[in-house]
Formats: sequence, C-alpha cells, structure tokens
Amino acid sequence: MPAAAVPAAATVPLPLERLYDNAAVSDDSRPGGADFDGAGASLSAQDLAAAGWTPGRTLTVQGARLAWPRRAPGEADNVRSAGQWVRLSGRGDALAFLVAGTAGDATGGTGTVRYTDGTTAPYPLTAPDWRTGPPATKAVALPHVNTPGGRLARQARLYVVTVPLAPGRAVAAVRLPVAPGLHVFAVSVRSHAPGWTGSWAAPTGGCPAVGPWTDRTLRLVVHTSAGGPRVRLRFDNTFAGAPVRIGAATVALRAPGAAGAVPAAAPVALSFDGAAGVVIPAGAQAVSDPLDFAVPAGADLLVSFHLPGPVTAAPVHRLGQQRSYLSEPGDHTADVSPAAYTATLTSRPLLTGVDVGGGPGAVVTLGDSITDGDRSTPDTNRRWPDVLAARLRRQSAVPRYGVLNQGISGNRVLTDRYPGDGVSAEQSGVSALHRLDRDVFAQTGVRTLVVFEGVNDLLDGVTAAPLIDGLRTIADRAHARGLRVLAATILPCGGHSRCPAAVDTERTAVNAWIRSTGAFDGLLDFDAVIRDPAHPARMPAAYDSGDHLHPGDAGLAALGESVDLRLL
Repeated sequence: MPAAAVPAAATVPLPLERLYDNAAVSDDSRPGGADFDGAGASLSAQDLAAAGWTPGRTLTVQGARLAWPRRAPGEADNVRSAGQWVRLSGRGDALAFLVAGTAGDATGGTGTVRYTDGTTAPYPLTAPDWRTGPPATKAVALPHVNTPGGRLARQARLYVVTVPLAPGRAVAAVRLPVAPGLHVFAVSVRSHAPGWTGSWAAPTGGCPAVGPWTDRTLRLVVHTSAGGPRVRLRFDNTFAGAPVRIGAATVALRAPGAAGAVPAAAPVALSFDGAAGVVIPAGAQAVSDPLDFAVPAGADLLVSFHLPGPVTAAPVHRLGQQRSYLSEPGDHTADVSPAAYTATLTSRPLLTGVDVGGGPGAVVTLGDSITDGDRSTPDTNRRWPDVLAARLRRQSAVPRYGVLNQGISGNRVLTDRYPGDGVSAEQSGVSALHRLDRDVFAQTGVRTLVVFEGVNDLLDGVTAAPLIDGLRTIADRAHARGLRVLAATILPCGGHSRCPAAVDTERTAVNAWIRSTGAFDGLLDFDAVIRDPAHPARMPAAYDSGDHLHPGDAGLAALGESVDLRLL
C-alpha cells in the first residue's frame, strides 16, 4: 500500500497517533483484517496480548517509555514514515522509536530533530525487517504472522531503535525520514535520569529454563559501588516470549559479617507505579519507584522478589560468582529470618540494575568472562571492576563514579553466542555490538565506557582485521552518544588449548592497533600489566588462575589497580 505524499507545507507537528495511516494488527478470527506489509500480512492481536503488549500499555524498553497504540485490531496503529512532523517534547539522551521495516532489512533514512531553541539537526533511523531482522536486537518476537489465507507459524519482530540527542536541549518536534517501508508505532524522548547514578548492574546473557518456580521468592545478593540516599531497582524481561509477574519486592542491607540471606533490619517494600508488584511484558523492563533508603557504597544489598509463577524460563546472568537464595513456597520478601531460603542460586535472574540517588554518574565495563570474574573467588567481590570501584571510593582526586560490570562469560564482539530469542542453555549473550544499546547506552548515568573484549573472537578463529573493525565501531557509536571511551588490550592466553601461536599473532596485532589508534580516548594496557616478561604470550603463574586464560584473584587485582583513575 503506497504512502500518501506529504505536502511540503505540512510542517505543523501533530501527535503521532493523529498521523497513523496503516493497520498492522489483525484479530486471529479475521487474519486478513489488516495489511502491514502491503501484501496482506499482519501481526496477531492474540500474540501481542500473550506477550503483554496490550493496547495502550506503556512499555519500558532500553530505558525508554513507549506506549503501544491504543487501537483495536484492524484500525490504523502506525505511521509509514514519509516525512511527517511529529509533536514531541522533553530533554534526554536519545530519541527512542518503536519500529519495524516491511521493505527488507535496513529500511530507513534521515530525519530531523527540531529543538525548542529553534535549531535543527539530522538523525539516521533504520528499522530491521519485521520478518527477517536480527533476533538479537529485537524488542519482542511473536510466533505467528496473520495473512488473508490464515495464520502462519512464522516469527514476526518489533524493534526499539534509539538515536542520540544534543545534550541539554529540549525537543520540540521530530520529522520522520522519507522511507515508506519504515513503520513507526511510537516515539519518545528517553530521559537521561538526572539525579541518579548506576551502582550495580548485571547484563542478561540468555533465557534458559529455570525451576519451574511457582510461589517462590528469590533473594539476590548484590554488591554496590556508589552509595546514595535513595534507591531504585531495574528488572528486565529481555529475550523472553511471555510476561513475568513480580508479586512483591523488597530491599535490605545484609547484616554485617553475615554470609547468607540475613538482613540487617526488616526489608523495605518497593513499589512499581504505586503498586506492590508488576507484570513485565516480554522484552520489556520495570523500574521500581524511588525509595528513600540509604545505600552505603561498597555494601551488600539483599534484593528479594516473589514470583507467583509459574516461571519456566527467565532472562539470566549466568555467572554470579555470588551465592543468592531461593525460598520454599510463599512470599518471603519481608522475612528477617533466612529460614525459608533453603536453596542457593549462582546465577542472577531478572534483576539487572541498582541505581542510587545523586552521585557523579557511572563507568561501564563492557567485557567477557575476565570482566565477569570467572575464576575469581566466589562471594568475595574480587572481579577487576570491583577492585576499580573500591579504589574510586578510597580517593578524592576524581569523582567517585559508580562502576557497572557488563561482562558476560563467553561473550564475543562480532557474533552472537545466544541468538537473541528462545529458551536456550546458551547464556553467553548476543555480541557486544548487538548489546551496546541495552548494556551501555541505556545504563543509568553512564559517562565512560571501558571496552575489554575480543579474546573469545580470536579463540574462535577471527583474525585481527574484522575484530579491529568491530572495536572501532563500538568506539564510534559510543562517541556519537557523548561517552568517553577507553580500550583495554587483550590478555595473553598461551598454554590454553585453544590459543596456539597463530592466535597470539592476531592478538598482538589487535593490541598494537589499540595502542596506536586514535579511535579511543585512553588506553588501559592490561596486556602489559599481566603478561610474563620472560614469556609475553603467557601469564605468569602468580596471576594465572590455572587455565592459562583467566587471571586469578591476584591477576584481577593487578588489572583493577593498574587503571589510571584520571582517564575516567
């Protein structure tokens, strides 16, 4: 269905819903009742409802609040992007678009942002195709496509795409690109969360089978970096195919010296838009209401949440390196006694962030298992980002930033280990390139990005040139968001079964580029810190965990202690 031409004089911005000119959603009883792609195919209203994407529902995805259109099946619910001016307001770090393409991958073009001071700026907007786009970056996947001939068991996908805004300027309107195959369902300004600092984070690496958990309470132990007088928590249902319900949630300080699930005082209840619990749609997230609760820097929090269930699969960060706890049946979020918590967890389901009020912002460490703390001593917070956070707390020469550990064991720069969709035992995440928006740009108060990744690509046979291109792309995309970007050199892995001399040759080439390129704002020469001077392709025994790939506690401490804090 061709898009109507927009008159050149039609520059008065209108709310997006006033511009809807295409129907994307049909009822399964009338599968030909909408025509999303011009060939009669459409999204299933029943599939959307099963995912929690009900008409008028406000969804938070990648930190942006976007409303799914309040339209009945068969009614116009999206705009075919053809140069329309959309009324919009707010200050933030990015525009967020809920979109899909119907003309093949990379459908899009260049639009215009108009600020309230009268200035304008171009922005690029590209939407993956709703049928063939990558699952790794989708917001939600639906299991069927409706056609006039009936329902097909073929996946449909919707995407949230963000583009950076000029810092500090208020948005007045947005002109959509001239790209009729690009469909826009919603647009908003993503707030940059003034007054908040990220204190703890854990990225989602996959969506494995769990439990199943019915009427169980999880009590997760998290270690803060920055402190503050208020707190809010973030739960992510990333990669999931169905909503998850949190019946109740609390936060408490862990009792001093306690090794288990013992709070120092009665846990304090959290709320979500004023309610005790929340249902998180597939692919979305929930952020708790601000709570006056003093969070010390460098402290253990107990975050407890009740899952009425059944929960058979959940987004998970696999390598917690920290024991957390699972209760017997019942809502035990308010329990002071640990008696109900009879089982332990070593992964981190659903909880992805802890923010504190005030503070100077955060440093994000994007990495793989070495950043994730693999082979460090569990329950002791000896990952190198923990060491960095402790150093920041002990000094006053630079701001005492929060440190957000976004390491995923097994993660790669260029390719996805977890495909980005479906229940899977694979929990090494989508690629660093595919998770930048969620795990870096959407993080609360992010100021600086540290990139320390690439060894898994090399171990899998990637050569230096494509890895360098990937690292350069990360730097370019982060700079476009106004971030300071530091790069760490890749550690030696000689002696590991998958790290022959040929791999070390490629590693050395990547490190030479990192040391000499102008793509980054600073260098962390971790290779120079950790290598054996007598055998530069290997770690010395004092730093080696024993597998010749991961440093042990002493090696991780050396990395964290080596960071020049002035670079942050």
